[in-house]
Amino acid sequence: MKVGAGARVPSFRVMDVITRANARERLRVPGSPRILRMEVGQPGTGLPAGARDAVARALQSGDVMGYTEGLGRASLRERISAHILDWYGVAVDPARIAVTFGASGAFPLAYLSAFDPGDSVALAAPYYPPYVNIATALGLRPVVLPCGMETGFQPTVAMLEALPEKPEGLIVASPANPTGSMLSPEDLAALARYCHGAGIRLISDEIYHGLTYGKPVASALQFSDSAIVINSFSKYFSMTGWRVGWMVLPEDLIRATERLAQNFFVSPSYIAQVAAEAALDCTAELEANRENYAKARTVMTDGLRAAGFARFSPPDGAFYVYADLAGHGQDSAEFCNRLLDEHGIAATPGYDFDAARGGNFFRMSYCAALPDIEEAVSRLNRMLA
Repeated sequence: MKVGAGARVPSFRVMDVITRANARERLRVPGSPRILRMEVGQPGTGLPAGARDAVARALQSGDVMGYTEGLGRASLRERISAHILDWYGVAVDPARIAVTFGASGAFPLAYLSAFDPGDSVALAAPYYPPYVNIATALGLRPVVLPCGMETGFQPTVAMLEALPEKPEGLIVASPANPTGSMLSPEDLAALARYCHGAGIRLISDEIYHGLTYGKPVASALQFSDSAIVINSFSKYFSMTGWRVGWMVLPEDLIRATERLAQNFFVSPSYIAQVAAEAALDCTAELEANRENYAKARTVMTDGLRAAGFARFSPPDGAFYVYADLAGHGQDSAEFCNRLLDEHGIAATPGYDFDAARGGNFFRMSYCAALPDIEEAVSRLNRMLA
């Protein structure tokens, strides 16, 4: 029987690491050291208290929690609009906001509304794997721009100008996964304005906004009316399992995206939207979480340097370090397997983020509890002593 081309999409390797780590934890002898989870961007902080209270009230109200509008509840879209104005000083009509099934659900909608099969979409490597895997499954052509530490693993206008043919789209992420690197507001503005002028549809992934550590942050909304901006409640708002995100759409894509969302997802989860709307008002708790990440970031980066992993782009945002394995004589898959099997640390090999150069890098997340970060660094140093 025929099997579709989309079935050939590569695995999201970090999910395979999760599976292996879960299996090892199930087999762990009681009293032996726990598996330390550094492989995934899973905040250890949980749903904010105000959001938990809002969910409890909604569940006790007796209201039928049925379908919402395809692009989400009006009250949540209005509240997101107010959030954007507060953070970036940009007034966005709530009609341009689409609530999505996490940021992951936003990308197929963005790709299908903005591009045709065969269109090319440029992006920097290393990259978040589903950018490429979803695009490939939908018949788009990813154009990978190999980037290094000299540009903070971020793309530049010069890279786009050097391409033999103009791409139909460009994806940027600032802060980025896996590196934690950020575009300066000036560099983001240059890319956004270049894309707008050249007819290149910019998709700006801003899901780690709020998780920055001293470097100024900007949104593509400040520089372009044609960009698609994607965000999520998963990271700063600590709502990974609730699967709710949002998109800010240019005027010419609103109705197309709404039709796609209606057919693909019907509507986002009612109760997740209730939680998300309340989470937007939990600033004090969320900022306290960010301060904890900042402490964990220092512990992680200092510990990696002490263990001999001194080369990584400064993790100015998000909660990851993408470290260079050069000089350690191991492939990243081999190294991460050894970390898990022998030392109980789950980390992600760089192959997930860069097929060509990923064997030289591994990613560790520092969004777990601070004692776990400290223990992981201690085990890593003992391993390499």
